Amino acid sequence: MKAVLQYVSAPDVAAKAPVHFAAHSARVAEFHQQGRLLMIGVFDDIRNDGAMGVFTTREAAEEFAAGDPFVLNGVVADWRVHDWHEILIPD
Repeated sequence: MKAVLQYVSAPDVAAKAPVHFAAHSARVAEFHQQGRLLMIGVFDDIRNDGAMGVFTTREAAEEFAAGDPFVLNGVVADWRVHDWHEILIPD
């Protein structure tokens, strides 16, 4: 099982994100280097669809969000973690 962190963007995401991007990026790198963050990214329409990340555990996803500069500085309006039971289909 993995954990999917889903972010809902704040209405002024385009103005706020660049200000806090370096600190957010450092947090992404830290969790990735620790092996707890597998992938992360935004959807095409970030204002309406937000972003998501896939983490190895729910605890890692919750810890990431709790200290993410995007969350702490209002770039993200809301977030939640979903338990995801991934299924790999063999070729």
